[in-house]
Amino acid sequence: MKVDGFGGGEICAAAEANTTESPPAPEIGTEENEKDVEEMFVPPLNFAMVDNGVFRSGFPDPANFSFLQSLGLRSIIYLCPEPYPDSMNEFLKAKGIRLFQFAIDGGKEPFVNIPEETIREALQVVLDVRNHPILIHCKRGKHRTGCLVGCLRKLQKWCLSSIFDEYQRFAAAKARVSDQRFMELFDVSCFKNLPTSFTGSMR
Repeated sequence: MKVDGFGGGEICAAAEANTTESPPAPEIGTEENEKDVEEMFVPPLNFAMVDNGVFRSGFPDPANFSFLQSLGLRSIIYLCPEPYPDSMNEFLKAKGIRLFQFAIDGGKEPFVNIPEETIREALQVVLDVRNHPILIHCKRGKHRTGCLVGCLRKLQKWCLSSIFDEYQRFAAAKARVSDQRFMELFDVSCFKNLPTSFTGSMR
């Protein structure tokens, strides 16, 4: 958030300051203060809003804590098998944020095995509005996060081209054909009732 500075115009020669006066206090809108305000709210890598109360990103770090706090998170979905760092665990405990960990290996093609049942379990957490606001993240916010969000989009009845466009926007040059194939074949028929909060997001 940027705060415009005050003043900056020329001082009229007729209004010369008395040399015995103390120097003026620092202005509220100085560049230094603006920088401090901006640095307080630093989003994680690849951060974006998915839907009302649902966000996505890469792995947060302590520099992102103030930003995450501003979201009022209730839950985080972590899609990696590695243990959560102590600094993150302490932050979650202090803010009363619940952690859901779904261990999906971040293997590269052609040795990719995306566990469909794990994605289903993670989707159930996303769809439960009692967990909102919720942040979904993996390491970079590209492949594992992209697959989970892509499967959510299928539930929202997005067309495949729109799902793939969104996936590729985050994965960029590292987009994986296997991820897109997984999303294309993912069966959403077992999800009977989509919460009304998601039904307005169809493409």
